[in-house]
Amino acid sequence: MATTAAPAGGARSGAGPEWGGFEENIQGGGSAVIDMENMDDTSGSSFEDMGELHQRLREEEVDADAAAAEEEDGEFLGMKGFKGQLSRQVADQMWQAGKRQASRAFSLYANIDILRPYFDVEPAQVRSRLLESMIPIKMVNFPQKIAGELYGPLMLVFTLVAILLHGMKTSDTIIREGTLMGTAIGTCFGYWLGVSSFIYFLAYLCNAQITMLQMLALLGYGLFGHCIVLFVTYNIHLHALFYVFWLLVGGLSTLRMVAVLVSRTVGPTQRLLLCGTLAALHMLFLLYLHFAYHKVVEGILDTLEGPDIPPMQRVPRDIPAALPAARLSAIVLNATAKAVAVTLQSH
Repeated sequence: MATTAAPAGGARSGAGPEWGGFEENIQGGGSAVIDMENMDDTSGSSFEDMGELHQRLREEEVDADAAAAEEEDGEFLGMKGFKGQLSRQVADQMWQAGKRQASRAFSLYANIDILRPYFDVEPAQVRSRLLESMIPIKMVNFPQKIAGELYGPLMLVFTLVAILLHGMKTSDTIIREGTLMGTAIGTCFGYWLGVSSFIYFLAYLCNAQITMLQMLALLGYGLFGHCIVLFVTYNIHLHALFYVFWLLVGGLSTLRMVAVLVSRTVGPTQRLLLCGTLAALHMLFLLYLHFAYHKVVEGILDTLEGPDIPPMQRVPRDIPAALPAARLSAIVLNATAKAVAVTLQSH
C-alpha cells in the first residue's frame, strides 16, 4: 500500500513539466496574508478625507460667493458713480446754457442799436405826424398807414406828464402815498401801455390788421389832442372852454384813431366793438385828467364841507367896578349868553 501511494505523492511534489512553473510561482510569490498595519492612513477612501474635501468645497463656495458679491458691489458702485458723473455733467451743461442765454439777453437789451430803428425819425416827420393826428381820414376802404416809430408817442407821453404835474401843483393837490411826479408818470404811462395792450388784444379778437408797435404809435400820437386841451384849460379855468376843446380837439384826435382802426377791421360788428371801446376810453380819460387835478375840485370840497371856522377863544372884557353886585352878575350873564348865541349861529 505504501509502495503504491508513493508515486502519487512523488508525482505531486516532483518537478514535472506540467507543475513545475506553477510551484515556482507559489514559492517565490511570498505570503498571501494582508498586513492592515501597513495601510496608509491618508487614503482617499477614509471619512476624514471626505470631511476635509467637503470643507474645502464649502470654503471655495464661500470664496466664490464673496467674489461674486464684491463684483456686484463694484458694478453697483461703478453704476452709481457713472450716474453721479452723468448728473454733474448734465447740471454743468444746463448751467452753461443758462449762462449763455442770460448773457445773450443782457447783451440784447443793453445794445442800443436794437432800439435805434424805433427812434430814428426826423423832426419834420414828427411835426407832420402830429398835424395828421388831428385830421380824420375819409378813405377807409383800404388799410391806412401807421407810423412804426416810438419817438413821437414817447415824447407826447412825457409832455402829458409835465402838463399833468403842472395841473397838480396849480390845484394844490396833496398825495397821501407817493409823490406828484410818480403819480403823473404812473397815470400817463399806465394809460398808454395799458389801453394799447387792451385794444391790441381786442383787435386780435376782432381780426384787425394791426401790430402792437402800430397800436402804441397810434394811441401815442392820439394823446396830442389831450396835451392841447389840458394845457389850455389848466391855465384858463373856464368850464365852457374846456367842453368846447374836449369836443373839438379831443374829438378830432379820437376820430383819427377810429378811422384808422375802421380801415384795418373787417365786419360792422367788429368795427363797432373795437372803435367804440377805443373812443370811449380816450374821451373819458381826458375828462378824468381835467376834473381829477383841477381847482374846481377844491371849490366843490369847500362847498360840501363848509368854510374853516376858527375855534372859540376867550376875549377879555372891561367891566366897570362901580356897579353893584346884582347889576354886575346880570351883565356877566348877558355877555355869556350873547357869546354862546354867536357861537351857535356861526356853527
